[in-house]
Amino acid sequence: MPERARLAFLDVLRGVALIVMVLNHTSRWWIDRQMGWWRYWLVYGTVTVAAPIFLFLVGFVLPVSLHKAASDPAAPSRVASYLRRGVQIIAAGLLLNLVVFPEESVWSGGVLQTIGLSIIVMTLLAPLLRHRGGGTALLVLAVAAYLVFLAMHPRLVPWLPAHPMVGLILFFDYAPWPWISVVLVGLVLGWWWREAAARGPDAPFFARLAAVGGALMLVALAAEWRWPSTPHIGFTRDPGLNGHWIPGPITIVWIFGTVFVLLSLFYWLCEVKGWRPRWLVVLGQTALMLYFVHQIIAYSLVSKWLHTSFESWAVFWLANAGLVVICIGLGYAWKAIRSRAPALRALVAARG
Repeated sequence: MPERARLAFLDVLRGVALIVMVLNHTSRWWIDRQMGWWRYWLVYGTVTVAAPIFLFLVGFVLPVSLHKAASDPAAPSRVASYLRRGVQIIAAGLLLNLVVFPEESVWSGGVLQTIGLSIIVMTLLAPLLRHRGGGTALLVLAVAAYLVFLAMHPRLVPWLPAHPMVGLILFFDYAPWPWISVVLVGLVLGWWWREAAARGPDAPFFARLAAVGGALMLVALAAEWRWPSTPHIGFTRDPGLNGHWIPGPITIVWIFGTVFVLLSLFYWLCEVKGWRPRWLVVLGQTALMLYFVHQIIAYSLVSKWLHTSFESWAVFWLANAGLVVICIGLGYAWKAIRSRAPALRALVAARG
């Protein structure tokens, strides 16, 4: 099976994550607290799904190309390519601040900046995976980094106001520490997946991953029952920092459980059952552009310029469906433009 076809399940999962991200943003920008607890749970439920999937997949897909060059994944040309990609995504995050959130500092951290930095860091760490025990060591590093963050959290809370620029860049929305730990787990599991695929069928790998994910979800539910938060399943159980969300221990266990289960589910649907809806694949393949553009539509245009606030759930869901349809159309248009770009450049060069 062609490699591009084999990656369809990753594109589909990324497309689903984009839709969930749209819902998270519109539930915060298009409706108010007067919509009650359902709005609260929608915001919280979507925030624990969308960005964690994007961050996990940053690490998980990296070994797809690196494993092909396992003899030399640290080749200068390959490293330079990924470093350049990371810098470009960081720049896209800064541009997003400038265009969509002009009321905030352009240097404010965000998920794009963390993704870009993660690509750089993962590229430098990936060669360790070639060595025996390298993957296990990196998993330990990911867990340790998160636990150290939890231990340091009480000190970081009073420290950040005295260091506002550090807080703005490194401890703002989806702060690199501890979120890079999610990417690092993805990197290790992605490498182990490619190792399994190199030895034979990779379906057993995803079956085991689904089992682990289900177990983690059960552990999270049991922990919530034993040490309940008020309200159940909400932001109060998570150690926010600098006004932004950081998942607590129960939440991070739930997040990894859902990511593992969803990844395995879409592998089964797309690779085993052959379910590959083209529109979801397109959403996944154009997710970076759509992440940028949908915020211009949802926040800059609808929320800020039109001052729209929905008071009906039916209208809210219809508006979201319309926004998703627009994103699908933009995705197809973007792919068409990119496919024609080389021919257009050649035509311009010939005329020049």
